[in-house]
Amino acid sequence: MTTNWTDYELVDFGHGRKLERFGPWLLDRPCAAADVAPQMPLAWQDATARYEGQRAADGKWAPAADSWNPPHWRVSPANLEITFELSALPSGQVGIFPEQVVNWHWIAAQVERGPKPIQVLNLFAYTGGSTLAAARAGAAVTHVDASRSMVARARTNAAESGLGTHPIRWIVEDVTKFCQREVRRGNQYDAVILDPPSYGHGPQGEGWSIRRDLLPLLELCGALTAQRRNFVLCTCHTPDIGPPELSAYMSDGLAGHCGQPPHSGQLRLHTSQGRKLASGVFARWPA
Repeated sequence: MTTNWTDYELVDFGHGRKLERFGPWLLDRPCAAADVAPQMPLAWQDATARYEGQRAADGKWAPAADSWNPPHWRVSPANLEITFELSALPSGQVGIFPEQVVNWHWIAAQVERGPKPIQVLNLFAYTGGSTLAAARAGAAVTHVDASRSMVARARTNAAESGLGTHPIRWIVEDVTKFCQREVRRGNQYDAVILDPPSYGHGPQGEGWSIRRDLLPLLELCGALTAQRRNFVLCTCHTPDIGPPELSAYMSDGLAGHCGQPPHSGQLRLHTSQGRKLASGVFARWPA
């Protein structure tokens, strides 16, 4: 997809890395999917910073982030009226995944055509892109993430977006435990959004493995939307899970409730020259 917003650009990619512009900052970061040769080698010399390492425990920014990272660094994706405050995180992330913009537009369209008021559950909600897109379109959102710092950042983004008083519940909890409790309570939602990691940990050290835990979680999501399902969106960045596999997970998890199989596909970022970088997969219902 093409983002068409002035705050972000995928400049080039190759040799296991990607070169992106966020506002005035040009960042060189690892990217396993960038397994081709870069086409603009001179552009990489102008990078503001380079992140070395694949995991938070291994990596670091060079030069150090405190020498160039501004105190207030914001971007606003086009046509969504939401704002993200970014920073150079120890993990090599900056607080936004630009490839999700196409999904945020899809979420907004589903909310606008859905029942009023629509209740949306956002799991593994990170810094709130899907939460803000749904809220801006008029949804009441329950935002769940295991990281207290990411939930705090999402709340900041909501305030920066003028959504600080919007009906959003901010929950710091293991997503599976939260969904199990909601099922026991008999609560229902109109929509579920989830972006599960390959591996992770809850606030109390609860383990997560996408191969082991995604299907049981989707079954819980099926139960939580059984009475009034409007839409479900699942995305992931696990290398060995492609669109057909993710679609099968969703079909199995929601079996007996969907009248049609989910639509699935590849998330991509485009350079201005039209080169496409695979950036995860999605499955969404309705198609």
